[in-house]
Order: sequence, then structure tokens, then C-alpha cells
Amino acid sequence: MTTFTVGSLVSARGRDWVVLPESSDDMLVLRPLGGADDDVAAVFPSIEEIRAAEFAPPSPDDLGDAQAAGLLRSALRIGFRSGAGPFRSLAGIAVEPRAYQLVPLLMALRQRVVRMLISDDVGIGKTVEAGLIASELLAQGSARGLAVLCSPALAEQWQDELRTKFGIDAELVLASTVRRLERGLDLGQSLFDRYPHVVVSTDFIKSTRHRDDFVKHCPDLVIVDEAHTCVAADDTSSTQSQLRYELLRRIAADAERHLLLVTATPHSGKESAFRNLLGLVRPELESADFDTDSGRQLLARHFVQRKRADVRRFLTVDDGLADNSLREDTSFPSDRNFADLTYRLSPAYRALLDDAIAYASERVTAAGDRGKRDARIAWWSAIALLRSLVSSPRAAAQTLRTRSAAAIAATAEEADQLGAPLTRDSSDSDTLEGFDVAPGAETDDAGARLAELADRAEKLEGPAEDKKLATLVKHLKDLLAEGYHPIVFCRYIPTAEYVADHLEGKLGRKAVMRAVTGTLSPQQRLQRIEELAEEAAGDAHRVLVATDCLSEGVNLQHHFDAVIHYDLAWNPTRHDQREGRVDRFGQKRDVVKVITLYGSDNGIDGKVLEVLIKKHRQIQKDLGISVSVPDSASSAVTDAIVEWLLLRGGRPEQEGLFELDQVTGEKAEALELEWKSAAERERASRSRFAQRAIHPEEVAREVAAVRDTLGRAGETTDFVRQALTSLDAVLRRDENGFTADLSGTPVGLRDAVAPLLAGSAVEAGRPVAFRGTAAVARGEVALVRTDPVVGALAGYVLNAALDGKATGPRPARRCGVIRTRSVDTRTTLLLVRYRFHLTLPSRLGQRQLVAEDARLLAFRGAPSNAVWLPSEEALRLLELTADENTDRAFGERTMQRVLEALPATNQHLEAYGDELADELLASHRRVRVASGEIVRGVAVTAQKPADILGAYVYLPVSGGSA
Repeated sequence: MTTFTVGSLVSARGRDWVVLPESSDDMLVLRPLGGADDDVAAVFPSIEEIRAAEFAPPSPDDLGDAQAAGLLRSALRIGFRSGAGPFRSLAGIAVEPRAYQLVPLLMALRQRVVRMLISDDVGIGKTVEAGLIASELLAQGSARGLAVLCSPALAEQWQDELRTKFGIDAELVLASTVRRLERGLDLGQSLFDRYPHVVVSTDFIKSTRHRDDFVKHCPDLVIVDEAHTCVAADDTSSTQSQLRYELLRRIAADAERHLLLVTATPHSGKESAFRNLLGLVRPELESADFDTDSGRQLLARHFVQRKRADVRRFLTVDDGLADNSLREDTSFPSDRNFADLTYRLSPAYRALLDDAIAYASERVTAAGDRGKRDARIAWWSAIALLRSLVSSPRAAAQTLRTRSAAAIAATAEEADQLGAPLTRDSSDSDTLEGFDVAPGAETDDAGARLAELADRAEKLEGPAEDKKLATLVKHLKDLLAEGYHPIVFCRYIPTAEYVADHLEGKLGRKAVMRAVTGTLSPQQRLQRIEELAEEAAGDAHRVLVATDCLSEGVNLQHHFDAVIHYDLAWNPTRHDQREGRVDRFGQKRDVVKVITLYGSDNGIDGKVLEVLIKKHRQIQKDLGISVSVPDSASSAVTDAIVEWLLLRGGRPEQEGLFELDQVTGEKAEALELEWKSAAERERASRSRFAQRAIHPEEVAREVAAVRDTLGRAGETTDFVRQALTSLDAVLRRDENGFTADLSGTPVGLRDAVAPLLAGSAVEAGRPVAFRGTAAVARGEVALVRTDPVVGALAGYVLNAALDGKATGPRPARRCGVIRTRSVDTRTTLLLVRYRFHLTLPSRLGQRQLVAEDARLLAFRGAPSNAVWLPSEEALRLLELTADENTDRAFGERTMQRVLEALPATNQHLEAYGDELADELLASHRRVRVASGEIVRGVAVTAQKPADILGAYVYLPVSGGSA
């Protein structure tokens, strides 16, 4: 039986394969030449015919021009899914990371066991950064399984991100899916042994019923999203936080487990919570002194925290870079354009509010005489009533007819626990689920009075009496006329449904609207948003009406670019979270519009806007990041406003507002002092804990190496344009890139790309949009090498070029003879594919890999007496154009002579392959330099011979010189 060495070529099943290290004498593990790991197959020599293969040389009659040579090179590079560089995963993921997003990855690869806290600002791309680390650890074999712990509302989004961007198929482990998953288990088998990659609801798995099994069978790589919700600052922390913290503490106790904690708010104003979070990463960080060099250096190895200003232009001249091509401008909206728009109550609505305030005042006063419990019940009922009334008539009617949650309380403390979550706007994400349910105001002896108020509220529905709704309609039309796609955020489910009902048919024929509230499951919410995006494709306008169930975690920047706060939140952090759904990386608008509606005469909105919302914006503008207002401080202000309204028992006239300033003044001052103190702590923290472990020069060097192997963004764009044009597609430029009508292209190409496009645009004959950004909407194609459609196009071009019997258009050719004034002697350009055998050590042992690279090499003169050119000159040959036609017969004879003499270059090609192997070895060691344990044993050797994919001869023009 013939023995085949690792990295060698064999022929089986009608195609050529590369032998992988997992092979044995009786079973060969093979990957198609140029294919991806997904195409790997096991072949048994005793059953199937397998023979040694050699890569076929170019044929002299396969002539093309310089553009055909460039297309072949680009198609080859785009098709790489097993790069030889230190980042094993970058060739195979469907996202092109920004340079700044490689910083956490570089930090991770310097640790034998990865323990990190990633705390970049909202919208920067922490999910991508965590996904990069996860895919790299899995690709290198340093991790075998992955678990993502997150809220159930974000589970499906994490699953989709892992699958579509990183090629990681993860099962959802939620309360709604666990029974189905457990039915497929063998006797005694754990769910987490059966499924190596899982996305798990933190709240589901933290229960004592499921926690022990998860900890016992937990994968060796865990990502924790919104990690700040999983630490207990002190004994006053919620039971939920304490249970999550206990779960993470047990997971982190295994010192050999990779752990990535992800959060935009690691401090949350509590030093103890931050220390507990760091203690999960590494125990000694919990008590380290960060005022010392040793403490800061220890933290810098495990903690990365950057704001938008730090990454907007990460690689710049200021970073000391000589190569301007490495500079990156990161696509964030340049600003949020705020507009605070007022409305006044209609007379009928004014009368209803006055009567409701009078009623609530009576109830609060009377309850105070009956004891603390009754007083707190009446207090929460009054707040519920006032908030619902200023929200919408429908929310008011439902609140007036619904029993107060606090009414069943046995004590004043229990009344606070039941009443606060439904009426406060806590910054704690624990309250998001069920947060948008309208609260109740009815108590045991108030039914008739409240029923009468409810009847009056129902009669106020519609823009005639509800001036808030009329104001919304007007400004929505203005936004749509400007081409914006807005989200309207409401506090309560009845308000969102009411707004959606009354907007129907009032925004024009091109407006498509949907409502998303907490009545839908997290999966249904995302599905409804996608349905809206598909239905509003083209020039239609998208309008989404939503409650705060969408204010955290959901990425909406691809579909929406404006936010309307229909209801003021009583905690400005909630406003920031709403706006952060669209103001994030990938937003195409330079400016995100934010409209805040507020009532000038309801006694509540104006003061909340002035004391809370506007001050929050100013601090954010001054500091460059959002600083959360402490819940207790904002509650003190809003309580003062409500108390003043109830004590006055009537309408707030101008002199009344002056009294309100006096009532809230002391509490507002206390809030501002606490806020400024928190802002200063945050500013100091950002400076103190700034990411210093990786210098921009180090990132630039690795970015340059990746781009040299995989290509730069401009190369991908040029390739797609030229290839599609050569394949008879019709291209039309637009402001965001171009569209391509693929109806005239070969059937094979259309069949390859149709399944990759939402809505089967190809089958429907619609043009396909190609966009010059990695962040694209559903159904669009990103002009990056990792986009599936770009990959399919590259595969088609490459296969057509390598198949000498292919019929139809062949944009890329393996040979060419070009006459040009830019050379004065015969110059030959070779496109060479190298294969490398890599030995990569990890904490799980050594892993053997086979990877590929492609290089351009050029020489002057005859192959037997070649004068080799620098790589920059070889690359420039691709840019030359023909200045004179070449007779085809002459071209074939010239090509035949050059190809016959090419064996004389083998020694140089092999020596160059050894040089590349040495460079790759140095790169692998450089990336892992901080951990000697994972540097020892790294080895890279070049497989010989190399494959000559293309040969192109450049001749001086007849009788001319350069």
C-alpha cells in the first residue's frame, strides 16, 4: 500500500486533494485543493483508488491579458480558508474585522489560558471581538467547545452571529428548547457533552436544578455577555445577581477554562462589583493595587476598555505609522442630532389629568393616616396612574381598570418590591422582561371612581384629543420625507399598540410599519423586525414602534437610523440604551436623529427632561461616554415631582412650576453632585485602565501580514467589479456602492449565489446590491473577501480558470503574453501557491495543520538565467496594460518556450518557500511572545514542490523601449 506524506497531493473521486495530518495508513483525511475545512473527507485506500497527483502546469493555449492574471490571483486569495499565518481563523470567517478589533485577539493569544474582561463602549463591536477570540481558539485546537451565557432575549442573536460570521453552529439552550434537546440524549449523557457549542440562557442555567450539570460538563471556553449583571456588589444585590455570580464563580474556579467576560459597563458605579468581576478573570485582580506599576501591568494583560474616540481612527499618522494604507476610519455616526419637541394637552385631556391628580392626592393623603403599608400602596398606585396618563389614553384606561400589584403586599417593604419595578425605570437589565406591562392603580375600595376615569380616557383616543399623538404623526412624516427609518419607543405595551393602530394608513403609501412589544418572545421580536425589513425593501420607509424590550442588546443599525422617545424614561440611561440600538458600528448615517416628545403642561415631562435627560446628554458630550445615573438619585428627583403634583392637587401654573423648582432643587443638586462624582470616577478609570498591553505598531504589523496574504479591501472590490463585468453582469453605480443585474451571467454562477441572498433576488431577476462596508443589510453583499457571495464568485472564477475544458466566459486565465512599453526586456510573472506544514502547540497538546499561501514572483530574462525582481515590482506588473496587440500564434509559441524552461526556476521557488516558512514561524512566535509555554514547539515547513498556477510574459513593444 502506498504511503502518502502530510501535505502531499493525491487524486481521488475525480479531483485533487491535500493530505491532512489526521491521516493514517488505513484512512486518509483529505481536503480539496484550495477548499475549506468544511469540505474535508475521509477516504479508505483499501476501498477507493487513490494515487499520487501533481498539479497540472498551465497550458500555452490558455492565454489571457494582465487583468486575467490579476483576477486569478484575487480569486485564489479570496478562496483561502486555511491561511498559514498566526491567525488561523481569519481566512474562514464571514466578517472582516477592523484593526482595533484585533487588539483583544492579540492579547488573548499571549495567554496560555485566556482570561479577559472586554469592556469597550456600546456599539464598538464587543460581540465581534469575543467571536474572533472564540473562533481562533477553536481553529487552533486550544478549545474544543464553546458556551455563551446571555439573556434569553439575546440568545438567538448570539446564535445567528456565531453561525453567519464565524461559522460556529451552536444550539440554543433555553427553557423553551431544553426538553427537545434532552429527548435526543443517550442514557446518562449530558446535554453539554452532546452539543459542543451552545448558547445558554444565564437565568435558565443558574437555577440549582440545572447549574450543577452545566458546571460539571461545561465547555472549556465560556463567553459571558452583559457580565456586569452577574456580579454581586454586596448583600443588598438582587437574588438574581447573587445566583448568577455563584454560577460564574464555580465556572471560573477551573483555572484551565478560557473565560471571556463582555460588558460595556464594568463599574456600574460600584467598586466592589468591579472587583468581583475582575476576580472572576483572575483571583489576584480582586485585591490588586492598581496604583502600582505591577498592578496596572497585571490588569493590562486581562482588561481592555476603549471608547469610540479611541477607535474611530485607530491606526493614524499620530500612531507613528509610515504606511498610510494601514489607516482605518471606523464607521460610526459622527453625532446624535437631538430635538426636544413639545405638545400641550387638549382641554378634555387636561381635565382628565387634573381629576386624576386630585383623586390620587386624596388617596395618598387618606392612606397616610392608615399606616405605612397603605401609604406605600397608595403611592405606587398614584405613580402608576400619572405615568400611564402622560403615556397614552389606552395605557391610562388599562391602568385605571387593573388592580395595583402592590395592593396584595403585607408590609410596606413588600409594597415597594412589588410596585417599584413596574413604575420605575431602572437601569438594571433584569427588569427588561415584563418591564413594559402597564401597571395597575385600582385598590380595594376605588373601583367606581376609577372606572369613570377609565371611560373618559377611552374617549380621548386619536389625534383629535390626543395632541401627543398628533405631534408624533407630524414629525414622523417629516423624518420619512428626509429618508429616515425611525424607531418609536414607548414605555408601555398598550401605548405601543395604540400608537401602531393610529399610525396605520397615516404615513403614506411607502411607509411599512410594525410593532414589537414584550407580548412577543425574543425570537418572535427578531423575526418581526426581519419581516419588516424584507417588506420595506427598496425605497419604502421602515417604521418600528417598540417598547423597551428592544432597548438592550438588539442590533438595529442596519434597518433604522432615527429614534423617537414617545415616552420619557425616568432614568436617562434608558434613553441612551434606546439610542444605542441604532447609533453603533455599521450605521450608514453620519448623523442619527433623536426626537424627544414631552408635554409642556403635564407637570412631569418638562422637569424630567431638564433635570435628568439634558444633564445626562451634557455629561456624555463632555466625557465622550455614557455615565449611568444612580437609580436611587433619579428616583429621588422623580418622587419629588410626583409628590409636588399630589400635594398641589391641581394644574401646574407658571408660579406652580417655580414652586416645583424649589421642591426638586435640593434633590437635583444632590443628583448632580453624585452624577459629576460618577463621571469623574469614570474619567479617571478610563485613563487609569486604558488599554496599554498592545501598541498600535504591533497591530499594524499583523494587519499588514494578514492583508498581504488575504488581500486588501480594495482588491476585493476591483475583483468583484471586473469578474462580474467579464461574466456579462450589468453594473450600475449608486451612492453606497453598485448594483449588479446577474440575469445574463452563467447559470452556474447564478445557482451558486442565489441560495446566499435573502429573498432570492437572483431568481426574481432583481439587481443585487454590493456595498463597500462589512456591515450590510439583509440581502445585500459586502465587498469583503469573507462575504459568502464574494466567496462563491471567487470559487466560480477560480474553478473556471483551472478547468481547461470549461465552457462559457472564463474571466481568469493561467497564461498570458502582453506587449507593453513598461518593460525593456522579457519579464515573466509567476503566480505560485505554497503549502505549509504547521506544528502549533497549545495547552491541549500539539496540533498538526496544513495551510496555503499564494505569492507573485517575477524575473527578467530566460528562466535559466533569471534576474529576480523585488516583490513590489512583481505586484506592479499586474497593473500594466497592453500597448500593442500580440499575435495569438506567436503568443502560444512564446508561452510554450517559457513553460518548457520553467523547471530551471525550481531551486529559487523552493528557497523562497523556505523564506516564507521562516517568516511565518517568526510571525507565530511574535504573536505568542508573552507566553513562552505556547511558543516552544512552533514549527513551519514548506511542502515541495510549489504549484505554479499562472505564468504571464511581458514583452517590450515591437521596435520600442521602456
